[in-house]
Amino acid sequence: MTEFHTHHMVYGTLQDFLTGEELTDTDDERYRQQLARMLVEELSYHKEELEPRRFIETLFSSQFVRSTIELTATMEGKRFLILRYGPGSLVSRERSAIAAARVLEKEYQIPLAVVTNGRDAELLDTGTGEVLATGMTAIPSRSRAEEMLSELIFRAPPEDKKRERELRILNAFDVEICCRKT
Repeated sequence: MTEFHTHHMVYGTLQDFLTGEELTDTDDERYRQQLARMLVEELSYHKEELEPRRFIETLFSSQFVRSTIELTATMEGKRFLILRYGPGSLVSRERSAIAAARVLEKEYQIPLAVVTNGRDAELLDTGTGEVLATGMTAIPSRSRAEEMLSELIFRAPPEDKKRERELRILNAFDVEICCRKT
């Protein structure tokens, strides 16, 4: 029998707020569901504008990593914001969120990223890396996002070595080694 090692307490299953899909119920997933619910119920996004659990897969130095983007927000036919959740420090999550936003789409870089631990958040300009706002109120409401949309710059995606560098950053920052049995 295969043993499953995890640092997550598993409570059973829960139903995804956006899709209705059955998911493993963990503390982290409960935070993800709270964030999705907040975006819809408090910040007025439509469920159809939010896409959960997109991912980017990388393989460098024999290290396979699947980087998950908790939520991607779309308006006017363009994905303009990603939200990445993780417990702990936000500063340590900034660079991987920027990398993900730069390579997730083939046609353009997603201009905004939010990193959050469920209690605090930062809104990042993914072109410059600048922190635009902090606190949970940094997550733009739908009406604020509509105002921002015309000013956002959808840069060309990085190519060749620059794209590889962003993918390497994702791979290095998102590798999860805490649950491996040695």
